[in-house]
Amino acid sequence: MGSRRLRGARWTWPRCGSGYTADDMAIARPSVASLLILMTSNGQQLASGTGFVVEQDGKNYLITNRHNLAGRGANNQPLNPSGATPNVVQVLHNAKGALGQWRTVPEPLADNAGLPLWLEHPVHGRQVDVVALPLTNLAGVELYPYKPSEPGPPLAASIAGDVSIIGFPFGMTAGGALGVWSRGAIASEPDIDFNGLPLFLVDSRTRPGQSGSPVIIYASGGMVPMADGGSAVFGGPVERLLGVYSGRVNDQSDLGFVWKIQLVVEILAAGQRNPAFP
Repeated sequence: MGSRRLRGARWTWPRCGSGYTADDMAIARPSVASLLILMTSNGQQLASGTGFVVEQDGKNYLITNRHNLAGRGANNQPLNPSGATPNVVQVLHNAKGALGQWRTVPEPLADNAGLPLWLEHPVHGRQVDVVALPLTNLAGVELYPYKPSEPGPPLAASIAGDVSIIGFPFGMTAGGALGVWSRGAIASEPDIDFNGLPLFLVDSRTRPGQSGSPVIIYASGGMVPMADGGSAVFGGPVERLLGVYSGRVNDQSDLGFVWKIQLVVEILAAGQRNPAFP
């Protein structure tokens, strides 16, 4: 596909053999940071979802919803009609040094004793539908991680404000394995915990497969509203990670849950696995 380079927060490359220059095509960083994940049981695909990588203290983790990896809903019942639950997640990573190409990499979900390998929240446990799976198979892949302790500049996140949810509705991609962007609006006060848990609501036409998507504020540059009520000028794309999307409140509503990114910081700091499966 020719030479590629990073310019600001946007990836650029020329089309093969088309005579285009590197400035003719640009890909926003979040489009490659969201990863399509496939939950499998003994090689059989059960479901698809979304995840993204975070880096903390030199280690890399896949962040997604607990229900994706456990294959069980809030009632702890299997989500797949067959009753099967996943034992491996297949992650479609970006290929090393080859933007626009992807590699499917398996990651086991349980150890030899059958206990889950992912990390859960130290206080809320399975009530929080967010887990961190340590990544063990990174040969030949390129990571575009978020850093939850540094989620980005303090762009304004206020009621009715716009957010973007980048994932894979129904397993669909935006070409290759690029994420699909859904637009939403913050539907509950983001600084207030919803139903006593560290989450807020978003109003967006999301669909199955987007569970585990990063929820961000994204601007292509220029004058951008800030959390302190002022504005700042950015010379290029800028983003702030707000949290992890985990599905709609029910099938009849466009309201969905967003778990706050601080939860990921707390999960990684505690490093706590659930002593029982699922």
